[in-house]
Amino acid sequence: MACADVLISPAELAQRLDTGLPVTILDVRWQLTEPDGRAAYEAGHLPGAVYVSLEDELTDHSVTGRGRHPLPSGMSVQAAARRWGVRRGVPTVVYDDWNRAGSARAWWVLTAAGIPDVRILDGGLSAWTGTLETGTVTTEPGDIAVVHDDLYHGALPVLTAEQAASGPLLDARAPERFRGEVEPIDPVAGHIPGARNLPSTSVLDNGRFRPDLEVDGPVGVYCGSGVTASVVVAALAAQGVDAAVYPGSWSEWCSDPTRPVARGA
Repeated sequence: MACADVLISPAELAQRLDTGLPVTILDVRWQLTEPDGRAAYEAGHLPGAVYVSLEDELTDHSVTGRGRHPLPSGMSVQAAARRWGVRRGVPTVVYDDWNRAGSARAWWVLTAAGIPDVRILDGGLSAWTGTLETGTVTTEPGDIAVVHDDLYHGALPVLTAEQAASGPLLDARAPERFRGEVEPIDPVAGHIPGARNLPSTSVLDNGRFRPDLEVDGPVGVYCGSGVTASVVVAALAAQGVDAAVYPGSWSEWCSDPTRPVARGA
């Protein structure tokens, strides 16, 4: 992939809207401490943007044994994308307001399902200087069709726990969680042995994706539950570096007491 396949600038999106070119905009507000972003969306969102729930539409919580945010099926992604108005031949722009986590997850899931021309708004909501709308957007149903029903074998590479263990592997969590000093969410602190720490926030500069990451691919990426790992994968993809997500991430890894755990730097 190239940068233009992954990211879109606020200026480019604004020009598209001003000239009336078709585009589907998805608002994917999500934070660890505030997973439901609908209230924030209704208080102010990009013109025409439709709200997407990361917890309910980009995750399948009925799946067991695959971490806190298991991937949804392609068919469920197709049904949701049609509700959002995603159409054939029309680009989709995803954005969020917290460290690109929600938009990167949406970019990864939709792309893995085989939906083309999905891009992340670089800089997120804070980089947008145009007008905002309030309330909820109702849109005409889309007609998009997914190519892959099983995202664990979809259009983007993923790793199993066994494959993640063989490395090379990047851990996208905060340094203190990587070192095992704190663990606010999962029952075990630490990291997968052999992994190197590349926090998802470190691939951003003032909310925008950095163009100067020094990472050679292919490489695997994990985090707590597969969400912020997508930020690192998107950043690397924008530089043409191949990276695979370990979807279950630490939440899956540490659920098996037979798997080794490393601590420290």
